[in-house]
Amino acid sequence: MAKRGGFPGGMGNMGAMMKQAQKMQAELAKAQEEVKTMSFEATAGGGMVKVTALGDNTIQSIVIDPEAVDPEDVEMLEDMVLAAVNEALRGVSDMAAARMSAATGGMNIPGLV
Repeated sequence: MAKRGGFPGGMGNMGAMMKQAQKMQAELAKAQEEVKTMSFEATAGGGMVKVTALGDNTIQSIVIDPEAVDPEDVEMLEDMVLAAVNEALRGVSDMAAARMSAATGGMNIPGLV
């Protein structure tokens, strides 16, 4: 005899799935708020340049040691700033991805991070 309905286990499973989806949605919202407050600091040039990035992929601060400023070699300073900014953005992105993965139980949901 064939089972009726499109949901294995009947409507009880559908209710459990809905509860689970709502729980995941709440956890996801919480994780997204936490990501916004995350920060990651990166350095370049042996600490001569320090950059702090936030979870919303903005740069909070750039600190340059005065000894790193050489008017004869501005290109080196530019390279250090660029390296530190890129590393800070990578770091905050990795932290955000790990937090969102924890919120989704490891499920890869496109567009979250």
